[in-house]
This record gives sequence, C-alpha cells and structure tokens, in this order.
Amino acid sequence: MFAMTIEEFGRKLRAREVSALEATDACLARIEAGNARLNAFILVMADEARHQAREADREIAAGRDRGPLHGVPMSIKDLVDMRGTATTAASRVRARHVAEHDAPIVVHLRRAGAVVVGKTNLHEFALGTTSEDSAFGPARNPHDETRSPGGSSGGSAASIVAGMALASVGTDTGGSIRIPAAACGTVGLKPTYGEVSADGVVPLARSLDHVGPLAASVADAYLVYHALLGGAPPRPLAAAPVRGLRLAVPRAYFCDLLDDEVRTAFENALGRLRDGGAQVRDVEIRHARDIAPVYLHLSLAEAAAYHATTIDEQPDSYTAPVRLRLEMGRHILAEDYVRAQIGREVLRREVDAALADHDALVLPTLPIPAPLFGANSMMIGATKEPVRSLMLRLTQLFNLTGHPAISLPCGLTSNGLPCALQLAGARMQTDALLGVALACETALR
Repeated sequence: MFAMTIEEFGRKLRAREVSALEATDACLARIEAGNARLNAFILVMADEARHQAREADREIAAGRDRGPLHGVPMSIKDLVDMRGTATTAASRVRARHVAEHDAPIVVHLRRAGAVVVGKTNLHEFALGTTSEDSAFGPARNPHDETRSPGGSSGGSAASIVAGMALASVGTDTGGSIRIPAAACGTVGLKPTYGEVSADGVVPLARSLDHVGPLAASVADAYLVYHALLGGAPPRPLAAAPVRGLRLAVPRAYFCDLLDDEVRTAFENALGRLRDGGAQVRDVEIRHARDIAPVYLHLSLAEAAAYHATTIDEQPDSYTAPVRLRLEMGRHILAEDYVRAQIGREVLRREVDAALADHDALVLPTLPIPAPLFGANSMMIGATKEPVRSLMLRLTQLFNLTGHPAISLPCGLTSNGLPCALQLAGARMQTDALLGVALACETALR
C-alpha cells in the first residue's frame, strides 16, 4: 500500500519525473478517500501543505536543494507543537490549546524542506498501546479495519502504510513508535534517549519519552532521524552485508509468550539471517521479569505528576481508561519510584553487558499480531494475558535503559497481518544500529 519510499521520491523529484506538489496532492487524495475509514488524521493541512510543496518545487528548480527530505510529504503525531495549530494529544482536555511556537523537531523538518500534510491520531496523551482511546475516535489498521494499528502512534503508522504520507514523526515512551510499526508493517525507530529533542512535545513520562521516525524503509528512517537531529543532510546509509554480524537473542522472558505465527515468523527470520552469515547466539537479561513493574512505577508516577492539575479540574474530559491509569499513578509511593530508578540502572547495565560482544540484540517487537478492537485479553497457548501488557512486553525495556531500538517487518500471519522483529543497539550508537538494521532488512526481503 506504500506510495513510494523517500529515496524513490527523491530520485524522481530530481529527475523531474514528479514534483513535490504532485506527490503532496497524491497523499492528500488518499487522505480524502481513506481517512473516514482509517481515522489516521486529526488535522489535515491541505492548503498549507500545497503551499509548502510549491515552494519546494520552486527552490529545487532554482538550484536550492535542502537535502533528502526536500518536498517530502510527511505526517506528524498530534502530540507535537506546530505554530498556529492545536496540539490536542487526542484529548478533550486540550481542546482550546493552540501552539505558539514550533517544536524544535518541526523547526528542523521545515529547514529540511519537508511538507507536512497533517497531524495524526493517537491514543489519548500517548497513554495506551491500541490508539482506540481518543477523543476523535480510534485510528484503524490499514490491513484490517476491525483491528488496532498499535499505539500510541497508531495514526502515524497507518498514514504511511495507506500512502497518505511518505514518513511520519512519532513518540515512544514504552514502545509507541515500534508497536504501531510492527502492527502495521512499517519501520519504526526509537533513537537513543535524549538524542532527538522532546521540547514542544506533550510529555507522557519525561524520563522515558523518545521522539523518532516511522517510515517505509530503514534508509528512509535514517534520513528522517537525521533531519530530526537538525544537522546537515547525512551521507547515504551504507548497505553493509549481514555476513559477520553478531546478533544476540534474549530468549528467556522475551520469547516465553509469543503467538504461534509470530514465533514462526521470528524463527524463520533468524534462520534467514543465519543463512546470510550472521552469527546468532542466545544471551540473558537476568532481571527481565522486573521490567514491567519498574516501568509502571516510573511511567505512571511521572504521568500522574504532569496531569495532576487537569485530572482534578477536568476529570470528565479524559477517556475513562486513560483517567484510570493516571489515577493509579497517584498511588505510587516515593520509595517505590526510587526503587524503580535503581531497577532501571540494573537493567541498563544488563543490556550494556549483553551488547558488549554483539552488534545488536534481536527479538520480536510484538508478541501478538494486531489485536481486534475491544479485546482486553488474549490467549497465548494456555495462558490468558492482558492485551496492554502483551503489547508493551517486548519494547518497554529499551525506554527504561535508553538504548536505541528499531522495528522491522519480518513476515505475515496466515490472515495477512504483519509480524516484526526488533533490533536494539548500544547507547549513542543509533547510526550503527541503523546499519545493522539495513543489513537485516536486505537479508529478509
């Protein structure tokens, strides 16, 4: 369903085979035709996008090329401030909010010449994994509209897969870029903590929040990631071979609860990587079973602190499930929060140790395919598990530790739902992780 990659568009744009305006019009036409079904966008910015596209075409014709994102139609999660537009966070709480300034990442995208077609739907305040609790109604999965696109950046992932944008910007506090990327079958990158500015982004939990790209390919994610950093256009990402890569699989805990078809897709992907010459061995994260409680004590406490005033003044403006989670955060004791910080450091050291002799960890992104809307629990073998816990289970570790992590498609279930694997790399080595991801993506095609 993808329209084209950023790389493909860039080649055609500079060969005068397509214009930025034509690509933007095509995305806007798909939004007009499909947004009533998918509900991927909260705000469509058609007039402004066309103006930006015309300006990009004029600049390129005049020889002023801003780099690989120049003229690229993109979407942005409606958690990010854009001057003169509402930042709703998919909540009635912020119905009257209008941003006075662009977030730094928006400044960087404008400088890179990107064209913003609109702001995407999400799980209210990013506090959920399914994108169904939104003041604007649920975003839907392009592969099956009865299913979740993942969350919280569900509208962002759906917009790419449906060809409504060539890339998007999402946020990730427990997996909110990687989960929808996996559920919808696209690429999603969570950079190292703190690399990409989160200023001007409505926070969920400040010590866990990350900003990053969703895109049709690893190469595209690399281009958007560098634009978000605000530096000069990067050199092309080198296509390294998979042969010789050292990959580590943390099987205990991370592969304990997997849907049968997800497990098959993951093991098949590992087999193809081995066949390509990658070295794949098992490692252990000893305190993996502490991940969920450590994460919850940090994320809910920080979220409750941010929402303390509005949860008192406007409780009925929140969706009921999100309000309940925020109320839970108010009951976390200070000593529990401090213990969780200690647990976070233990986990960070264990991930560092697991990566010491490896290029990346490799594990599934989601243990289940995209769930049906309204499903609160699912059977995994003989075990009944909460959907929310399942969807966070394999991603939240790297928010705690700050390591960069990326989700790649790795197959389909028998009914056509995407499966994905996740790669995590050393802190402050996001470019190196992207190189590993490109090699793996090439081997898995």
